[in-house]
Amino acid sequence: MAVIKPFRGLRYNPARIPDLSAVITQPYDRIHAAEQASYYALSPYNFCRIILGRRTAADTEANNVYTRARCYDQTWQAEDVLMREPRPALYVLEQTYTTPSGETRTRRGLCAALQLTGFDEGVILPHERTLSGPKVDRLNLTLATATAWEHIFILYPDPHNRVNGLVEPFLAAHAPAVAREQIIESAVEQRFWVVDDPQIVTAVVAELAPKRNLIIADGHHRYETALNYRDEMRQQHPDAPADAAFNYVLVTLVGMSDLGLVILPTHRLIHSYGQMDGPAALEKAREFFDVTPVADRAAMEQALAQATPDHPSFGFYDGAYSVLTLRDQAVLALLLPGRAHDWHMLDVTILHELFIERVLGIDKGAVERKESLDYLRDAEPGYRAVDEGQARFLLLVNPTRIEQVQSCTEASERMPQKSTDFYPKVISGLVMMPVPAEPLG
Repeated sequence: MAVIKPFRGLRYNPARIPDLSAVITQPYDRIHAAEQASYYALSPYNFCRIILGRRTAADTEANNVYTRARCYDQTWQAEDVLMREPRPALYVLEQTYTTPSGETRTRRGLCAALQLTGFDEGVILPHERTLSGPKVDRLNLTLATATAWEHIFILYPDPHNRVNGLVEPFLAAHAPAVAREQIIESAVEQRFWVVDDPQIVTAVVAELAPKRNLIIADGHHRYETALNYRDEMRQQHPDAPADAAFNYVLVTLVGMSDLGLVILPTHRLIHSYGQMDGPAALEKAREFFDVTPVADRAAMEQALAQATPDHPSFGFYDGAYSVLTLRDQAVLALLLPGRAHDWHMLDVTILHELFIERVLGIDKGAVERKESLDYLRDAEPGYRAVDEGQARFLLLVNPTRIEQVQSCTEASERMPQKSTDFYPKVISGLVMMPVPAEPLG
């Protein structure tokens, strides 16, 4: 069962920080050097200073990004920049945004403390593979600060949107604690409520309790880090109570039937590659694909939009445009037996296993190291990179469908990295959760 609880959140004090847009950020793994510099310039209290501090050549075991994060935490609380909620609460985050196709949508998430369970228990399920490096980094931060700083985005089955219905009366009757805040990367409007009505909290907890097969949408590294942190804390504190905060993790839960749930495609840009040119790659690809040259970008994107689940296609750009469509569904089953059919039919599986590895000859190790590969949400920089000679090929994919995520997860199949891009991201800095050895509260 999915055990969720309210908690006394740690939040920016609106009396000290009236403009949250100066301090909230994207998740740490979305922050690159340019964004980090922008965040640092916005405010001395910007959240980036904790979740992704600046490393220096003078860092030591006693003075590093993790110890500085702890110092920021302690100092900001002492200065009342960060404050603890006076009583346990759940939190609701609504994000209103415009999709690439021009639609305006709103997605509602419930922020709560979720009891940690191993993947083998079937309550929480992963859908993507993880790497060891980010987990070490996040564990070091958690150990230094005893706080869950960022949310894990989790999908839960709720075909009738009952959880949203339970919180709706509270949201309608109360002004949000945060309204219309935007962050520098995107025009996503954020509204955020502190839901502390005991009756509503009890009803929501009871509604979610029997649910299983909740899927991690974003935050696989953070969830596995939370499991590692829990295990380490249990060793350090064998007499800690069962409701010790370290047994829980900070999550934002979104119903799989929420109309605001959108998955964007993540395109692949091939660079630093010299084994073959575009015509040679397309000729070799004919072993597995029907290759169709098209006149222009619009024709290629239209062909991708018309692709069906049983005939996955992707776009290829090397200065000219082509569409590659899988010829035979059985080829992945022959090459990679023992994997689920739904995994075989993922666009990203076909792209990586057949084209990137077998046609281009880029092996899995090189892909993991990103030696010749970059991932792009927006295809426009990829087109420019090819046109300017900075990259060899741009590979455009259709977005993974939520049904594919569900079917692969239920079959215990981990999808390739960057298979999904759930948009918008759950932003960081609205509410955090201390996770010490004391009871959750």
